[in-house]
Amino acid sequence: MNRRLFKNDGWEINVGMEKKLSNLKLNNVYTLDTLPRAAYLKQFSGSSRICNTFPKLEIISTICFCSTPSDNVSKEQRLQAVQAAILLLADENREVLQTLLCFLNDVVNLVEENQMTPMNLAVCLAPSLFHLNLLKKESSPRVIQKKYATGKPDQKDLNENLAAAQGLAHMIMECDRLFEVPHELVAQSRNSYVEAEIHVPTLEELGTQLEESGATFHTYLNHLIQGLQKEAKEKFKGWVTCSSTDNTDLAFKKVGDGNPLKLWKASVEVEAPPSVVLNRVLRERHLWDEDFVQWKVVETLDRQTEIYQYVLNSMAPHPSRDFVVLRTWKTDLPKGMCTLVSLSVEHEETQLLGGVRAVVMDSQYLIEPCGSGKSRLTHICRIDLKGHSPEWYSKGFGHLCAAEVARIRNSFQPLIAEGPETKI
Repeated sequence: MNRRLFKNDGWEINVGMEKKLSNLKLNNVYTLDTLPRAAYLKQFSGSSRICNTFPKLEIISTICFCSTPSDNVSKEQRLQAVQAAILLLADENREVLQTLLCFLNDVVNLVEENQMTPMNLAVCLAPSLFHLNLLKKESSPRVIQKKYATGKPDQKDLNENLAAAQGLAHMIMECDRLFEVPHELVAQSRNSYVEAEIHVPTLEELGTQLEESGATFHTYLNHLIQGLQKEAKEKFKGWVTCSSTDNTDLAFKKVGDGNPLKLWKASVEVEAPPSVVLNRVLRERHLWDEDFVQWKVVETLDRQTEIYQYVLNSMAPHPSRDFVVLRTWKTDLPKGMCTLVSLSVEHEETQLLGGVRAVVMDSQYLIEPCGSGKSRLTHICRIDLKGHSPEWYSKGFGHLCAAEVARIRNSFQPLIAEGPETKI
């Protein structure tokens, strides 16, 4: 077997792959700029987090490829079995698996240059990826000594390695189909998130959500702004504080409307006055969000209210997110505060620009002056990005909100010039 990909130490990691794997937030201790591509792949697949990611897939691979000839499964049944196992994985693990398999598929497509077939890659990576041949914690020293006394590999280990390699090779070749889970299989999962499907209102329906007679979407938006001001006046009582990083404050609270998604609040201090920060959030998102790839004003409703559509990119092969929101902003509030509130609406003139139409259930920016030209930026957020479970939102979405306000803050910080200082 030719292993040129794993022998060529001079082949450095390219920038695209570095960005792909670093964006997975695996917090790997190895540096990316000095390791050859093969070494990084081995460390990536051999890290403890990756090994613990796919225990169910190890079981499925063994079932699919170690069956006796009398009860062997077909290729289509094998695909369905792996799809079912993938559906059982946690969202973040499934995304890592999809990204890795698609990358390996790209490597296989260049087989004439690197001599790496799906089976060649699978033999190299399957033992660490599926956590094979590791002795159980309860094994005694005597059992360990007996297991390796002969110096020959155990037949059971050999069978497991072969099964896992064949399974991984199959997943590399079928990576595009593995994540196309049939609708009936999703329906069988009885997910509370699926059952609490969100209804996106039209402009006319927004007014009917208030008890006031003759209420319009303007009334509804003003109601949101007043609620935000009241929360700020009461110092955001009732929120549960979470640990956060990068000098940001993070908290959440449950809404109790039948939907399992929490409402998150992220805050940070910004080196700019409120009006400037508002403009940065409202019109200059491209300066602080590198995933912001497309946008347009669909309809201007008044001087400070509009229907706005935008697309946020995702790391390939994951789909981009398309948003259509009604948003309004105020700059004449007491004490110099500024606000921007938005929520998703249905609009007949908007076509899908991204891969998936996401839903902004609630997004409220409050920008308060805090002296010396600085501001306190608070973002209250509840967004359904589609394709994630309630567990994923509970564990990770709040930290994405904190990272967002940190990027807004950092977009105002002056660039630090590199190199030694010079005397004038």
